[in-house]
Amino acid sequence: MTLLDKNFLLTNEWGKKLFFDYAKDMPIIDFHCHLNPEEIYENKNYANITRVWINEDHYGDHYKWRLMRANGVPEDLITGDADDYEKFLAWAGTIEKAVGNPVYEWTHLELRRFFGIDEPLTRKNAPEVWKKANALLQTDDFKPRNLIKLSNVKAVCTTDDPASDLHYHKLLKKDERENGFRTLPAMRPDNLIQINKPTFAEYIKKLSDVSGVKIESFRDLIKAMDQRFQYFNEMGGRLSDHSLLTYHYAEATDDELDAIMKKAEANEEVTGIEYDKWLTMFLEEMMKLNTKYNWTMQFHINSIRDLNHPMFKQLGQDTGYDAMGTQPDIVSHMQKLYTKMRDTNDIPKTIFYSLNPNDWMQLVTLMGCFLEGGKQRMQLGAAWWFNDTAEGMTTQLRDFAQQSLLPNFVGMLTDSRSFLSYPRHEYFRRVLCNFIGSLVEQGRAPEDKEYLGKIVQDIAYNNAYEYFGFFSDATPEELFDKHENPFQY
Repeated sequence: MTLLDKNFLLTNEWGKKLFFDYAKDMPIIDFHCHLNPEEIYENKNYANITRVWINEDHYGDHYKWRLMRANGVPEDLITGDADDYEKFLAWAGTIEKAVGNPVYEWTHLELRRFFGIDEPLTRKNAPEVWKKANALLQTDDFKPRNLIKLSNVKAVCTTDDPASDLHYHKLLKKDERENGFRTLPAMRPDNLIQINKPTFAEYIKKLSDVSGVKIESFRDLIKAMDQRFQYFNEMGGRLSDHSLLTYHYAEATDDELDAIMKKAEANEEVTGIEYDKWLTMFLEEMMKLNTKYNWTMQFHINSIRDLNHPMFKQLGQDTGYDAMGTQPDIVSHMQKLYTKMRDTNDIPKTIFYSLNPNDWMQLVTLMGCFLEGGKQRMQLGAAWWFNDTAEGMTTQLRDFAQQSLLPNFVGMLTDSRSFLSYPRHEYFRRVLCNFIGSLVEQGRAPEDKEYLGKIVQDIAYNNAYEYFGFFSDATPEELFDKHENPFQY
């Protein structure tokens, strides 16, 4: 078998049938990513492959940065102001040594699917790859909007602060038919979770201004958030996302919350128990608002951020210095939260992700206790971040299948800042088809191609389409013209 050949990741005949006959050509709903809506709107060609692959003005690829550091690449060739071509050569020298890492496979999938480059990237052939890729990047097909459209993506959900005016979402909404996809906001209130930051008071003023609610208390804050939910909802938003590095359930009164809020605004230290109270009561209110607007609430839990303090001071967050969290009882505290909210019928549709796979079985059994009210309202999210490997995906699929109804799974997302990341959906679909094919091979699933084909198509696209309701006003076929995908398998 050659690198990334036709059957890569497909180790059984049923997996091959399911992938090529059912999964391969399904559209994509990218319901969680970190693409920049401004870049989508401006729709400019990238100067070269370094700018789209390694770092760009708004952000960088910390997956690649970690590997480059592991290969001894100097920081100026990673995040610094070194020449783009020299950075690309440093990446080529790194990827040569990344065999077994999913980034090695993603990199070569992107080279094949987008650029038609079949050979492994090495430092030796890097000059030819640089030349061919950069020539294609100057064409219309490689502008951000076309990279999304031609990847057969029907909806993109960006990650947006509640105080955002969603300016670029408004502009993109006018161009939906021409674009061939929807760009929708998803709310992420990190600035109201991370209240120990010195900018908290400044942020409260910003939120007050944009919402039109004078925020002087915790209840005022929730009124402001209700207004922001309404605004995002009008713009097509249907999801929120909440990052819990750690979590301990602790209830509090409104008076206690007001006092905690005043301390945070004064940049006074909020103690551990005060933070737990704030976070618990804030999450309860977010669950109520998600329920009110019929949104899906996402939880990303048990990561640990910015472990390298000098490099954090130099480069800031999301630069490759995060790790898997190790709070062993985090799910038990979420159990208390969900038990409390069930008493008032305020449990929204929920997707749980944990960076620590030790939490997955606890999460999938937790969600099984709160499934009332609709088809698979609670979901165990796709294998996340460091688990985003063939083996990690297989484990997540196995846990979901063994403890709930895998055919109801909403499937894959990119969680990426790159417009070239959509082959990750192909990667996931291959793993999915191989997993289901292995069940057939073991006599654990029927040899029924139509039945199994529907399952993989539902997980690939149909379930997300139904679950999130992004097209409640019109079908994608009514909104968007048909097009041919030039990026071939």
